[in-house]
Amino acid sequence: MSEYVYPPVIKTALGLFRALNLKIRLEGTENIPSTGGAVLVSNHISYLDFIFAGLAVHPAGRLARFMAKSEIFDHKIAGPLMRGMHHIPVDRDAGAASFKAALTALKGGEIVGVFAEATISRSFTVKDIKSGAVRMAVAGKVPLIPIAIWGPQRLWTKGRKKRLFQRNVPVTILIGEPMYPKRGDDYDQVTKDLRAAMSALLEKAQREYPDIPSADESWWQPAYLGGSAPTPEEAEEMDAREAEERRARREARAAAATAPAAAADTAPAEAPKPAAKSEDAAGKSGEDEPGEK
Repeated sequence: MSEYVYPPVIKTALGLFRALNLKIRLEGTENIPSTGGAVLVSNHISYLDFIFAGLAVHPAGRLARFMAKSEIFDHKIAGPLMRGMHHIPVDRDAGAASFKAALTALKGGEIVGVFAEATISRSFTVKDIKSGAVRMAVAGKVPLIPIAIWGPQRLWTKGRKKRLFQRNVPVTILIGEPMYPKRGDDYDQVTKDLRAAMSALLEKAQREYPDIPSADESWWQPAYLGGSAPTPEEAEEMDAREAEERRARREARAAAATAPAAAADTAPAEAPKPAAKSEDAAGKSGEDEPGEK
C-alpha cells in the first residue's frame, strides 16, 4: 500500500507538537505488535484523538487506519487526507460495508483504530460501548488493544471553542495489554472487560495528570475528580437531546426536499394547446379557429 500522505502528516503533526511544547507522555508501547493486524480501541474526548491515538503505534513503526464517520471524507480538505491515509469511512446506515473494509485491512496485517464510544464523551469518562470492536477482532483473529488518551480535550472538544495553538499542554497516552477474544466467547462480557480496561487506563491518566485546572478551567476535569464536566448521567441526557434534535433536523430536511416533488405530482395538468391551422387553410375555409365563437 502506497504511503504518500500519511508520513508527511505525521511529520507535520510532530513538528507542531514540538513548536507548541506539548508534553506527551506515552507508555505501554511494548503492547503494540511489530507486525500483523490488531484492533486499537481508544476512548474519545476530543476531535484530535485520532492524531494522538495514531502516535501510540508510531514507536513500533506502524500506522493505524481509523474508522471515522463518512461525513469527514466528504470534507473538501479533510476528505482527501483521510482517503490518502487509507482510513475507513463508516456509514451508520450501511455498517456492513465498513465492517468488511476493516476486516480486509486486519487480514492484510493492518492496525485498525476504533473509537468504540462512537461520539465524544462529554463527561470525560468511558461511555457504554458496543461489541463491534470485539467481533471485529474475533473475525480477523487479531488482538484487541485498549488505550486511553487524556489532555487533548483542552485543545478542542465538543461544546468548546478550538484552542489548537495553546502551549505547554500535557497529553497522556497509555496503552494497555492486548486482549485475545475468540469464537465461542461471551462477546458482551468481553466488551465489558474491554470497557473496564479502558476505564482503568483513563482513570490512571487522569489521576496522574500533572496539571490541575484553575476554577475557570475546571470544565475539562471530570466530575468525580471535582471538575465541572457533566456527570455521566447528565452527559447521557445531553447526548439524547442532541440526537433528537439531529433527527428532527434530518426529518425537516427530508420533508423540505420532497415538498417540491409532491407539489409537482398534485398540480393540475395544463390543457393541451390546439394545433394551429396554417394561414392558408384558415383563409380558404373561412371557419372559426377552435374555441372561438
